[in-house]
Amino acid sequence: MANPTHPLLRTLVELLYPSNCVGCGFAQDAGVFLCDDCRDSVPRIKPPFCHCCSRPFEGLITGQFSCPNCEDRSWAFNCVVSIYQAKGELRDLIHRFKYGGQYYLRRLLSKILLEAMRDERIAAIRIDGLVPVPLHPARRRERGFNQAEALAKSVSKQTAIPVLDCIERRTYTRTQTQFDRSERMRNLRNAFALRKSSVVLGKNLVLLDDVLTTGSTLHECALALRKAGAESVRAITVARG
Repeated sequence: MANPTHPLLRTLVELLYPSNCVGCGFAQDAGVFLCDDCRDSVPRIKPPFCHCCSRPFEGLITGQFSCPNCEDRSWAFNCVVSIYQAKGELRDLIHRFKYGGQYYLRRLLSKILLEAMRDERIAAIRIDGLVPVPLHPARRRERGFNQAEALAKSVSKQTAIPVLDCIERRTYTRTQTQFDRSERMRNLRNAFALRKSSVVLGKNLVLLDDVLTTGSTLHECALALRKAGAESVRAITVARG
């Protein structure tokens, strides 16, 4: 059987199935998922931003700071690293991956998460496991897969950090999109718990999800992990709302 990684075979595959931008669809060089124009449509989060939740700010702030949303909250997570805003082409790509059945987009979205893993807030410590935010079994059946789990497995292949399926969603909550910040927190209270026989005591963990909005979901997941003895819980998301 031919080796799929052989240079000649890769060349033939590119000739028969040329790479295209997953945004606009125009042909690109091999291995290019997003063209420059589509990538430029996605706002990158640049300093100054909140050291805790990555919320971007305009102004001349220097050094680390916490935004108003984080100053009056005691988050269960140490920080959330997001390097892009959920706008432009990226918001559409996440929606297509999550709801449109375009599972192949995990390859591009996981590249963004790998970039987030290199942020000093994550890279400064040894990470013992990646923890995807779980879906309730009923919602997983509706969607067919858990987008966070699919992304975590892709990141794991590149980093050799194991995926830990250690928390579960016990209550079927209404979609968060219709709620404000306080309502989101009430809607998710006690929704997550550690799975039986899972051990996270003393581990440094990274939660993983597609989009950060208010931080409510990540907080509740991190709370379950910290109650079980996790040493630290950081988080990464593809984008920040």
